[in-house]
Amino acid sequence: MTAAGSDGVLRIGNASGFYGDRFDAVREMLTDGPLDVLTGDYLAELTMLILGRDRLKDPSLGYAKTFLKQLEESLGLARERGVRIVANAGGLNPAGLADAVRALAERVGVPVKVAHVEGDDLLGRGWGPQVLTANAYLGGAGIAACLRAGADVVVTGRVTDAALVTGPAAAHFGWGPDDLDALAGAVVAGHVLECGTQATGGNYAFFAGHDARVLRRPGFPLAEIHADGTSVITKHEGTGGLVDVGTVTAQLLYETGGARYAGPDVTARLDTVRLEQQGPDRVRISGVRGEAPPPTLKVGLNRIGGWRNEVVFVLTGLDIEAKARLVQDQLEDAFGKHRPADVRWELARTERPDGDTEERASAYLRLVVRDSDPEKVGRAVSGAAIELALGSYPGFHVTAPPGKGAPYGVFEAEHVDAASVPHTAVLPDGRRCEIPPSARTADTEPLDPAAQPAAGLPEPLPDGPRRAAPLGLVAGARSGDKGGDANVGVWARTDDAWRWLAHELTVDRFRALLPETAELTVVRHVLPRLRALNFTVEGILGEGVAAQARFDPQGKALGEWLRSRYMDIPEVLL
Repeated sequence: MTAAGSDGVLRIGNASGFYGDRFDAVREMLTDGPLDVLTGDYLAELTMLILGRDRLKDPSLGYAKTFLKQLEESLGLARERGVRIVANAGGLNPAGLADAVRALAERVGVPVKVAHVEGDDLLGRGWGPQVLTANAYLGGAGIAACLRAGADVVVTGRVTDAALVTGPAAAHFGWGPDDLDALAGAVVAGHVLECGTQATGGNYAFFAGHDARVLRRPGFPLAEIHADGTSVITKHEGTGGLVDVGTVTAQLLYETGGARYAGPDVTARLDTVRLEQQGPDRVRISGVRGEAPPPTLKVGLNRIGGWRNEVVFVLTGLDIEAKARLVQDQLEDAFGKHRPADVRWELARTERPDGDTEERASAYLRLVVRDSDPEKVGRAVSGAAIELALGSYPGFHVTAPPGKGAPYGVFEAEHVDAASVPHTAVLPDGRRCEIPPSARTADTEPLDPAAQPAAGLPEPLPDGPRRAAPLGLVAGARSGDKGGDANVGVWARTDDAWRWLAHELTVDRFRALLPETAELTVVRHVLPRLRALNFTVEGILGEGVAAQARFDPQGKALGEWLRSRYMDIPEVLL
């Protein structure tokens, strides 16, 4: 890989956090400041299901088509500026996307060397007839091999999000699989970058404390990686948003769990991460320790779980509870012997007394049905709902005409021996380079959360006056999904707030504040260097985002719900 800046720093930027992110970001990142590598993360659990359905319709598809459209206007810019592009937009068909990039390059007259990484697709291993996708999460070594062979554009299938950074960094600095601390530093930097503007003020708990004009259009992040794996998270000068210890902490807690963050390149110890504000929009990450990766790879499976339909009834004015009971009883009678296997009702009391608009005087009753038989959730449900239009509660109407139902997906995670996965780098000249699994592995048992307090908790804050107030006045939070589980990361912005939070926000208190979690397994992880607690809530999302098991199917707002809940907070913190 060619040399980066004369300062020895490798500048890696991000231009996509998901399939559908800001289209202009690729061009903006190439024109707004210096870069060596531009990455894009296009894949998520739900995205793989979407691409799987695309592939069913047309076997030549299965990749993120938006990426090609972005390259059409930006490939020449990248070539002129010497920026290499690494993206997991290949999805289920990285070879097909690589061919499409070559055809595009020829059409627009930009000579580039294109390589791809494959081997993650394990669908042929007999997971079951309903499984649409089965993909192992590969590491960054295949990407590194492509870049060392001179590739200008590297597209991959399912790699870990952080591999988009570990691969280029390993290629540039010559890291091998035993450079665990350096690789772990790159993993942490990669995790901060992977969700794009979430690192630069997007979805930030304390956004209200900043000038709204700054956060209106946050710039995308970049990491300045050093040879020892330390990094500085920043953004191009003059772009919107902000980078501070809080925004970086929030992203570090996003969709993680305990102190050991295991991946195919390395297991990064999140409890060793040190963050330091180095100046405006510059946060230094240092101290990250790495351990050997596990001997297995995670495999994400997406299958069709059945059929789903939804009707939302609007209940306006008086007698909301009675109106809800009436329509529920009427629909249950209408189902009769053809009742769907899973019927769920949820009443959201959004109405206000003496509401000054009709909507502010209304509540919503949501019906969700699921069944393996599409007939039971299709017209049998929508027809029954519409037939009540003139014979149910006063003011009967629904938010949208009921449909015929649609298939829903289920996500599951399995693990396979890393040595059984054919991780392959297909180099620009067509040669195939087999990437061996790490020879140095270790079972990555989670650190026992019960053993952490003795070593990790600060001294409690002295007793003093308290008053009931929202937790969010003193703590930030960010939450997200991992299959059917969710995590809620909570952090304090000051040492005193951490002294209080670490002792007060126990698992029992967490369950009491979020009653939906009361009967679920909740595990608390302590990350004292980040002044943070990370809670994992098992099963709250059912069978994953595509199953849409709850109101917020990806758990994105669990953290904000928690911040809105009242606790007895020391007045000295308020």
